[in-house]
Amino acid sequence: MVSDERVPDWWRGLGLPGLIDLHVHFLPERMERRVWEHFNRGGPLMGGGWGIVYEWPVERRVERLRAMGVRTFPALAYAHKPDMARDLNAWTLDFARRTPGCLPSATFYPEPGVVGYVRRALEDGARIFKVHLQVGGFDPRAAELDEVWGLLAEAGVPVVVHASSVPVPSGFLGAEPIGGVLRRHPALRVVIAHLGMPEYGPFFELAARYERVALDTTMAFTDFSERGMPFPARLLPALRDLGLAGKVVLGSDFPTIPYPYAHQLEALARLGLGDAWLRAVCWDNGSAMV
Repeated sequence: MVSDERVPDWWRGLGLPGLIDLHVHFLPERMERRVWEHFNRGGPLMGGGWGIVYEWPVERRVERLRAMGVRTFPALAYAHKPDMARDLNAWTLDFARRTPGCLPSATFYPEPGVVGYVRRALEDGARIFKVHLQVGGFDPRAAELDEVWGLLAEAGVPVVVHASSVPVPSGFLGAEPIGGVLRRHPALRVVIAHLGMPEYGPFFELAARYERVALDTTMAFTDFSERGMPFPARLLPALRDLGLAGKVVLGSDFPTIPYPYAHQLEALARLGLGDAWLRAVCWDNGSAMV
């Protein structure tokens, strides 16, 4: 596989009806421009940043996902300060309503009223949430969020949590802060973004310990990530077992990636973990979760 155009042939060869990608971003235009500027510019800890392959108008990006056979995807947004999440939720839920195949998604932040607007998002159909502990700079164990985590655990709705130190170390990162939440809410359906890169081991332990904790593949195993944060070979057996047990799901970070979408799939295939593993990761596990 060398191009996005060949992606449908790839998943058809596995006997799949398409792909389910649980780590895709669509954002309000002004916010999206700022995110893209950040990644294009980079900084002291990110080097010179990276060129975004899919810095395209929204309609063209949706069409590319459809052309590749990505049947289900969210428009993950995340709040990095108070008084953002309500508006973001209104936008992402509306985007899902007018975009076939898009999962209704929402976010939250530790602030007054958070329980109310998370409950409202669930009532409005949110099926997946996203929080970014690095960008948000907040402790997931904050008292304001305890009832929120309980609501989400009861609803069985997955929460994609960026809890590791990629691309820059800051905030309440590592397995311990989100692990503290899981100790209080062991039924919570957490999806650890980027397989917990580069702190792979501790996050794999969380996935093994808690029945409803999973990992997404976002940017993992790609040439870009392997140069600086290589996946440890010792964890390949665990990766295989977790994937076959329903605990690894496809994620891409589309569109904010410095390589074609097809390369993420190519990187998964070259692990050599077998077609059953690829079918589980690219469709079955995500389908069972959402």
